Amino acid sequence: MTSMNPPPSAGTDTASDEGRYLAVQARDARFDGHFFTAVTSTGIYCRPVCAVRTPRRENCRFFALAAQAESAGFRPCLRCRPELAPQALVWSVQDASSILVQQAVRLLDAPDLWPTPTAPGEGGATVARLAERLGVSDRHLRRIFEAALGVSPLQYLQTRRLLTAKQLLTDTAMPVTQVALASGFASLRRFNAAFAGHYGLNPTQLRRSGAPGTGGTTLRLAWRPPFDVAALLAFFERRQFHGVEWVLPAEATLRRTVRLPAASTGLAQETTGWLSARFDMARHQVLLQTSDSLYPVLPLVIRRVRAMLDLDADPAAINAVLHPHFPEGDGLRVPGAFDGFELAVRAVLGQQITVAAARTLGQRLVERLGEPIATPWPELGRLFPTPATLAVADGDTLGQLGIVRQRQAAIVALARAVDSGQLALHAGADVASTTAALCALPGIGDWTAQYIAMRVLRWPDAFPAGDVALHKALGVQGEKNPARAAAAASEAWRPWRSYAVLRAWAAPAPQTLSKQ
Repeated sequence: MTSMNPPPSAGTDTASDEGRYLAVQARDARFDGHFFTAVTSTGIYCRPVCAVRTPRRENCRFFALAAQAESAGFRPCLRCRPELAPQALVWSVQDASSILVQQAVRLLDAPDLWPTPTAPGEGGATVARLAERLGVSDRHLRRIFEAALGVSPLQYLQTRRLLTAKQLLTDTAMPVTQVALASGFASLRRFNAAFAGHYGLNPTQLRRSGAPGTGGTTLRLAWRPPFDVAALLAFFERRQFHGVEWVLPAEATLRRTVRLPAASTGLAQETTGWLSARFDMARHQVLLQTSDSLYPVLPLVIRRVRAMLDLDADPAAINAVLHPHFPEGDGLRVPGAFDGFELAVRAVLGQQITVAAARTLGQRLVERLGEPIATPWPELGRLFPTPATLAVADGDTLGQLGIVRQRQAAIVALARAVDSGQLALHAGADVASTTAALCALPGIGDWTAQYIAMRVLRWPDAFPAGDVALHKALGVQGEKNPARAAAAASEAWRPWRSYAVLRAWAAPAPQTLSKQ
């Protein structure tokens, strides 16, 4: 077996490791995904929440990443399943190398960047594209990646794909060949070899008896507490379009129809279906059920659901900054979006009108231009209109829905930019260039661009300074320049201003802003 000494990047701080061991003993879900515990006596690595008997301290090694543990020769635990752990998103505004590494990790976690099944390099093409996207050379990316994390980008990518495959094998009835392709492997042979080489198992050995059949598939997605699930679902419920979304607060469930264009999946045609996400508060998990039609793109669906529900948020880091200012909002998350274009259209419709009025306009748009789809529930039966459909919508059609001319032009321009590929609206897109491109479109200003950055790009430091509801919540509506007053106060909330906005909106009374 490979030597099981941790790489330097795994950390050798004895005090920190003692704290991690205490978290393991307590099975504290707040630390889930922040580190993994590898046990030298078994060769297995686990999440801090693993329910097995706590190993002896002298047998424990701690790693920040699953890829580090696997690079050191450890195998994932079959009980706690490291692939279910929330991702540990790190935000830095200082060290350039750290920013580059964290952005690289974030992009390597994105299934839509993984190589297509026909890619011959089994990851080499992905790393080359990643370096080009980040504006650096392959060599520089590998150098700083290995220096920071102790593993290469290819090793990290391989671990991500193998853990994704492990989840699909465990939680679904997908054929093994389909699992291999969906996880980014070029062939079943290469998948079997990689799986056996890393885990010492044949993929079929992970299959559970009684796996889901044609009725759909259920996957588990973990989060870190605290999590105000009721507030998140209430946010979605106030904005839902009938036929497209269906929120059931009493069942802690959100259901919606799904459309994934071919450009985001690498498949020949678009993929449509439905999903149902139910929160299991006791286990800190979302139980995700999908239609069988989404099987080939499940890794992408999982990532988008995690972003939509903000499952990878780190409450400890966020609350360390925001709790003194917003003590009642420790469990609030930033609601995301499954489809970036859909959310952008919603944002345009909501300019300078109430949430209820924007919902009415959106409902008309869905009923007029959305496509029907079959689902298990009569409450769900429409798909949101595609960019191609709205790109050719004429003024008469949109005007009959009650959409004013300025917003008509904005929606059509937005749809054309997305349909042509000039504008990408998804988590991981460059924030500065995307918001600049949005503001260059007719009828779209800073408020809309910042709102999209907050909910679609998943930028934690977005701040719609011109938001009227935010001014009221912060008590600056009477200022000569309320946007400037709000922006000045928000400096104390960096880099979590998106979360501060949600807390301000939810606050029972206007906040008292610091004049410092």
